[in-house]
Amino acid sequence: MTRTPALLRPAVPADLDALVELHTRARTAYYRAGGLPAADIDTPDGPARRREGWARSIRSATRTVRCALRDDTVVGVVAMGPPLGSGNEARTVGELYQIHVLPGQWGLGIGGQLHTAFVRFLRDAALPTGRVEAWERNDRARAFYARHGWRPDGHRRPGPAGACYVRMRLDPDAL
Repeated sequence: MTRTPALLRPAVPADLDALVELHTRARTAYYRAGGLPAADIDTPDGPARRREGWARSIRSATRTVRCALRDDTVVGVVAMGPPLGSGNEARTVGELYQIHVLPGQWGLGIGGQLHTAFVRFLRDAALPTGRVEAWERNDRARAFYARHGWRPDGHRRPGPAGACYVRMRLDPDAL
């Protein structure tokens, strides 16, 4: 596989099938690697829920979704926007909702490109802090974020298989 940069562009409704497939394959890989039993990785309505979630994100006026393409194939996606939940952090925090790269494309720099798009989003919006959550058994994602300057902030919430989601923060000015 080559390390040539992927083309990044805004996601459009025509990307929905590719985004659902990409998201399904990526989450299956990281949950399986984290020891989650196959029967617990997805539910029959999972693809439909992911499709609706991606459709909402693409249509949203407050969320940004970018696709990474190689040879006209969606091989990665990043979704970002204001923090989820309540509070007045929207003036200071941008949330990285999801980064997914097609498992066969891991290690080729696509995740780094998508991360750079998130950092650009923070800077363009003059947001001093980035926030993301990663499943604590997703060692690959946590190592990726650590390499890119993210640090745990102490907040955790319950996740599957008794493993928590760990929240991390990024100061883009420190990069």
